[in-house]
Amino acid sequence: MTAKMIDISGKDEVYREAIAKGCIKLRRETVDRIKNGDIEKGDVFTASALTAIQAAKHAPSLLPFCHSIRIDFVKPNIWIEDDERVCVEVLVKARERTGVEMEALTAVSISLLNIWDMVKAYEKDENGQYPYTSIENIHVVTKTKILQLS
Repeated sequence: MTAKMIDISGKDEVYREAIAKGCIKLRRETVDRIKNGDIEKGDVFTASALTAIQAAKHAPSLLPFCHSIRIDFVKPNIWIEDDERVCVEVLVKARERTGVEMEALTAVSISLLNIWDMVKAYEKDENGQYPYTSIENIHVVTKTKILQLS
């Protein structure tokens, strides 16, 4: 079996964007701490937004078949849902020969892992386990490709 990167050298650069989303389920007490700014490691929203931006730019170093591209824009959006989840949605834009779905998915995934890392002290049970914590439903919400730029 062989492994290889797909050849995109013959493709034209076009406008592309992708939005990915995912959530992390947490204890209500942890979500309250996030709301109140009472997380020892700092502001979960700011740190996780910065993490998402950085992760989008590093997707090719994590995924061996992901092309290095010039990302034009990354916009993370982070919110609390149902008092038991923190959700992350990331928009990535580029003018490139290949899509930006992997950059958006990487941004969401690593941002959610950052949230877990920041709140893990509050999520552990008496045995040091995480029975309430789970990362859920990471997926591409939309992707766009516009062939002719005006």
